[in-house]
Amino acid sequence: MSLTAATINRLSVNEKMMKALKSVFNKITNALLLPVVGIAIFLALWSITAQSIHTSLGEFPGPNAVVKQFYSLYDEHTAEREKATAFYERQEVRNAKKLEKNPDYVVKTRAYTGKETFVDQILTSLVTVTCGFLLAAIIAIPLGIWMGLSVKLNSALNPIVQIFKPVSPLAWLPLVTMLVSAVYVSDDPMVSKSFLTSLITVSLCSLWPMVINTSIGVSSIDSDLLNVSKVLRLPTFTNIKKIVLPASIPMIFTGMRLSFGVAWMVLIAAEMLAQNPGLGKFVWDEFQNGSSESLARIMAAVVVIGFIGFLLDRIMLLLQRKVSWDKSSASV
Repeated sequence: MSLTAATINRLSVNEKMMKALKSVFNKITNALLLPVVGIAIFLALWSITAQSIHTSLGEFPGPNAVVKQFYSLYDEHTAEREKATAFYERQEVRNAKKLEKNPDYVVKTRAYTGKETFVDQILTSLVTVTCGFLLAAIIAIPLGIWMGLSVKLNSALNPIVQIFKPVSPLAWLPLVTMLVSAVYVSDDPMVSKSFLTSLITVSLCSLWPMVINTSIGVSSIDSDLLNVSKVLRLPTFTNIKKIVLPASIPMIFTGMRLSFGVAWMVLIAAEMLAQNPGLGKFVWDEFQNGSSESLARIMAAVVVIGFIGFLLDRIMLLLQRKVSWDKSSASV
């Protein structure tokens, strides 16, 4: 009898181990193997299709041509940084010589005016989209909370939100450009007009998803939670801090993730149309350039734009997991 029990226990342990191993294998497959297979199939189809497409600038670039351009673009960035370093070194030597001759000489330091490299334009776009998104969040989240708490305010502002939500950045950009040119007049501006134009355009277009999702999240809070706040007679700010924000965080972050994606797409379009510094301008300049390498360079920029958009979404997802009580809402 004891042998039979021991055998059953061993079988039970073996079954549990097999289930655990199977679970681990499925997780590894879903997390690593399937994405790798999907990417490999995509690259193979891209390579085969590219060979059969011929344009006025030559064959459509495949993965190999794009990878070569990544190396080329990085080499250009390195060479440009070396030129900048040499320029500042020569300037320091020249100023030192002038100070030796004339101790009262006022040193003048000129900025290096070389062309922006691909890496520089990536950084410019990232700074612009982050500032525009943060400005939109500062306006949209408090406004969304207020609309969610007040039925009357929601009824008053909701038509305005619904009208402006679908407006394209290409429609906003001329208006914003003229507005900035008329209002932002300074002999020594803190930031360039092109940066301010892109920032405001991004903010205008990424504002609405955050407002809508925040207001929906706040208005759908469990009535029992709000009743607890009323019973305790919590002040308005305390009510928002302790009850409203924690309960509506999943919806707020959903809106923020949507808005960040919108902001990134809007920025690239705005930079292309207005020729403001950034990745959008890089794509347009290469299109206008029309060299044999232009298509591969544009495709390299497209890959980078997509990858950065993916990273921005993952960053927002990680933040949501950190602050949200509902971990299931931050699982995708």
